[in-house]
Amino acid sequence: MDNQNNYCVIMGGGIGSRFWPFSREARPKQFLDFFGTGRSLLQLTVDRFKKILPVENIYIVTNKEYARMVLDELPELKPKQVLLEPMRRNTAPCIAFATYHINSFAPDANVVVAPSDHLILKEDEFLNIIQNAFAFVEKHKTLLTLGIRPSRPETGYGYIQMSESEIDGVHKVKVFTEKPNIDLAKVFFESGEFLWNSGLFIWNNKAILDAFHKYLPEITNRFDQGLSVFGTEKETAFIDENFPFCPNISIDYGIMEKADNVYVQAAEFGWSDLGTWGSLYEISDKDEDANASLIAETLFFDSSENIVTLPSDKLAVIQGLEGYIVAEADGVLLICKKDEEQRIKQFVTDVKLKYGEKYI
Repeated sequence: MDNQNNYCVIMGGGIGSRFWPFSREARPKQFLDFFGTGRSLLQLTVDRFKKILPVENIYIVTNKEYARMVLDELPELKPKQVLLEPMRRNTAPCIAFATYHINSFAPDANVVVAPSDHLILKEDEFLNIIQNAFAFVEKHKTLLTLGIRPSRPETGYGYIQMSESEIDGVHKVKVFTEKPNIDLAKVFFESGEFLWNSGLFIWNNKAILDAFHKYLPEITNRFDQGLSVFGTEKETAFIDENFPFCPNISIDYGIMEKADNVYVQAAEFGWSDLGTWGSLYEISDKDEDANASLIAETLFFDSSENIVTLPSDKLAVIQGLEGYIVAEADGVLLICKKDEEQRIKQFVTDVKLKYGEKYI
């Protein structure tokens, strides 16, 4: 396959509030180096796709506030490869924005859409799957997603049920299911019919454009009005004026759950959605008491199953804690039970109400 016709869109505009205080509005998690490798999650994502795609075929969609940060982190990208959202509108408008832009100069493009904050441990296997996925969507007019074979009952991920219908070994999707409770997650895990929803998509530009026109005309009506600006050769990052008028809706809810040509490729490539402290804890190295320590030096006494991350010049001495998150960044210290981390968003809201934007 000619990789010149294959493109990558990386979604990098989120705040990552569930990783507060490590992730902040001024520098959200996609720009952070979680593992002390010297590369941020965004840089690692671009590094990964550069192995199979021309660098000029990689596009970043991000909030306009992060334009300079993206270009500083990725000097190999030209400014016109950074598509700027004037405000956050969820994944469907984000993907439509990139789709229309690429369609203006490569209407037959095959495109992989990827979040900027996922961890892939088995990169060679992952890239092989992406190459095969490009070949599949070039041949078949389908909307393809990658599903991860679950290793445990997990309540933090959405699930995809495979049907018996298949094409070339790729199963048609039967149903998407939101994050289940633990009892339902056990049923999903034991059935063997369900996969974790990775949020990774591959399709031909024509297929996804048709789906947008059919299922989200409130978005295409806006972007069709702005066709003249798409593909314009600019030396500055690109903003579309119609974007603010799009509905706030996810690609899963807006299209994938409704379309009748959605397929899922079951895969295993050491995937982790770094969406929460708990997911980071799961993939981090741990000591004999299951404590994980990132970046800073840490001593644990009578403590187990904690995750600690502090600035590199700090030492933490932890005694008597079990199952906690301890995180410090930019003047904020968070100590929170790991199994109650869903409350972090509320903590952020309360901090904002009491102290304003200073710690957000």
